[in-house]
Amino acid sequence: MALIGDGVMAVINPRRDAHAWRVGPKPWKNLMHKLHEHPDLTRAIGLVQIAVGIAWVMRQEKDTKALSL
Repeated sequence: MALIGDGVMAVINPRRDAHAWRVGPKPWKNLMHKLHEHPDLTRAIGLVQIAVGIAWVMRQEKDTKALSL
């Protein structure tokens, strides 16, 4: 859910999303600064996050159904 939620935030407000993740080691901060400067790239990454999050949930649901049979 966090992956999907962060992806939605990145699509809706990419600069704010990048700013929210500016905590951590220097290389991570540098990456977040670059993403803040490139909102379209941040949006694209957000769309990928949403797709991966949905695929992950669907995969877990399929695995859970297989176990219950």
